[in-house]
Amino acid sequence: MQLKEHTTAQKLRGGYYTDPVLAEYIVNQMKIKDKVSILEPSCGDGVFLRSIKKLIPDEKIEAVEAIEILKEEVNLINEKVWPDQYHIQCSDFLKYYHKNKKRKFDLILGNPPYIRYQYLTKAQRTIQSEILENNGMTPNKLINSWVCFLVACVERLKDGGRIGFVIPAELLQIVYAEQLRQYLIDELSEILLITFKELVFEGIEQEVVVLLGTKKYEKKEKSLSNVNADSTDADTKIGVIEFKNLSDLRPLDQVSIDYKPIKHSKEKWTKYFLTTEENSAIQNVKVRNDFYSFDDISIVNVGITTGNNKYFSVGQDIVDEYELKDVVLPLIGRSSHAHGIYFTKEDWNQNISDGTRAYLINFPTDIPFEEYHNLHKKYILEGENSGENKGYKCGIRERWYVVPSVWVPDAFFLRRNNTFPKFVLNNIAAVSTDTMHRIKFKEGINPKKVLLSYYNSITFAFTEIAGRSYGGGVLEILPREVGVIPLPDLQDFDDERTEELVAIIDDYVRNKRNIEEMLDIIDKEILTGYLGIETGETKIYRGIWKKLMNRRLERK
Repeated sequence: MQLKEHTTAQKLRGGYYTDPVLAEYIVNQMKIKDKVSILEPSCGDGVFLRSIKKLIPDEKIEAVEAIEILKEEVNLINEKVWPDQYHIQCSDFLKYYHKNKKRKFDLILGNPPYIRYQYLTKAQRTIQSEILENNGMTPNKLINSWVCFLVACVERLKDGGRIGFVIPAELLQIVYAEQLRQYLIDELSEILLITFKELVFEGIEQEVVVLLGTKKYEKKEKSLSNVNADSTDADTKIGVIEFKNLSDLRPLDQVSIDYKPIKHSKEKWTKYFLTTEENSAIQNVKVRNDFYSFDDISIVNVGITTGNNKYFSVGQDIVDEYELKDVVLPLIGRSSHAHGIYFTKEDWNQNISDGTRAYLINFPTDIPFEEYHNLHKKYILEGENSGENKGYKCGIRERWYVVPSVWVPDAFFLRRNNTFPKFVLNNIAAVSTDTMHRIKFKEGINPKKVLLSYYNSITFAFTEIAGRSYGGGVLEILPREVGVIPLPDLQDFDDERTEELVAIIDDYVRNKRNIEEMLDIIDKEILTGYLGIETGETKIYRGIWKKLMNRRLERK
């Protein structure tokens, strides 16, 4: 974790300013008819204010409330002449919210700050918790400030009011946004997500979406027979449109929008990038009884959290210099260290020869420091002298140099992946850092058959759906998300043919051959031949995988 004192002022206040083209586009889509009150909760350099002034006639504006926490930005904005209806305040929006609880608006526009929980002040955290709890959400330390801003602003909309926000694409897929997605379904009658194939904020790898929403009118009591926590909410519809970049933006009345009824559930909204046919295919898998999930057959756990990978992950030179051979374990530390779908002794030796950090230091806990080998004590003391023990994870341990929760898994699942996700069997009792997830199979499970069951178009498609697009086009997937990926149940599949097919997969992965050729082989034999899934349907799953994969890779 980056310490606050080492973080830029821009990151601490979450300020990444909106391009004027995008701000004007959002204002233009509001289609103002009657006189409106407008809120801009974090106006920054005033780009939305300038767009409002340019595009909405003064006689259509009852009032504009603009909040900005930085005095220098407010001073710059106030150098321009604003109509009397514009009120620009230097304040923290969270404090403004707290003091103006009954104020509501017809239109709320903006780009909320992107501030991690640990960078908020105590007072800000208190108000953030208040906002979330008031709206039926549970606060936690993962929730970023933009979530709180969005919830507060939706709350402050009048019935039928409109919101236009630039927010991280995490809304669509991140676990901590589950409650937010449900909240938006409850509060908005129409949700439109505008996405981009390319990154639109210069200098950051964060993918963003534009959220356009309309506030529901006051809810009427529903018949209990119509209430179902996992049913379609007939009052809410969602649409997704995608442009290449800002130059490609077109007015909404020139774009065909396929609105769909939205399900009131914790599901990720990436499904709305798929066609009706594709979503139907996804549902078909979920109701089959010849699939299970990773959670059904294994325990999926995050890799070892050392607190300082650079210090505890070492190469052969450090092992030799400090005579660490009795206190190290074979390590698979990065995705490039997993050459095939097995991690073998040959792979590990190759990594050692390549000069990689192929060992994890595992100092013992059953003897006191005074009884350690002299060179081991030297390594530890040198680490203290250079401040290697100052990080949070190391600092909270009884003995900072003893890494906790070290155990040998049956397999590894890479946390971050490129074109396709890697699932690797552990053939040499290696361990991994938190760049990989650890998998321990339940008793009676054949690991090779699980390995075979992963490499097909259906599981590739579900992995893309379960994970999220990370910076640079990388697919990131967390243990909880790995756990729900469906796998064909191949435990009764022929043992000899399993060996042959797994060898084919390993050859393709290890030698960087065309992965789609491998999928053709496995899909034909496993999905069609063994499970009886029609060839046309397997092509749909292949298309889902490629659509979602290519979408994130275009953001590299």
